[in-house]
Amino acid sequence: MAQFIEFVTNHPLLSLAWVVIFLLIVGGWLKARFSAIRQVSPTELTMLVNRQDGVIVDIRNEDDFKKGHITGARQLAASQITEQKLAGLEKQKDAPIIVVCQAGMTAQKSAAALAKQGFTNVSVLQGGMGAWSSASLPVVKAKR
Repeated sequence: MAQFIEFVTNHPLLSLAWVVIFLLIVGGWLKARFSAIRQVSPTELTMLVNRQDGVIVDIRNEDDFKKGHITGARQLAASQITEQKLAGLEKQKDAPIIVVCQAGMTAQKSAAALAKQGFTNVSVLQGGMGAWSSASLPVVKAKR
């Protein structure tokens, strides 16, 4: 314990950095744990679609969507979600909705917007299309 106290007093900036990193990790974990929006793996996404008629909403731009997307996914821009232009998605407020982006980061904001609009079962594909492709799962490419 004496060595720990000595380290902290000799290296206050480094000690502060470790405390900040620790708090960010714990805060992120707590936020994810208690968030209304779950993160699902590619396998869980497949089960939600097959067993509970889940709807996949791909928020990537149209060009990326055409290059390859999950079978049955609907392309909807993130701006359309925030502006509540949902193109018929409102009819499925109680169905599982899985939001997909490229890496799994930008989908959180769109999923939160859907949850605020009354969708009860919103999830995000953890790792996005990158995780889907890494798992060697099939993608559909649009015809040119």
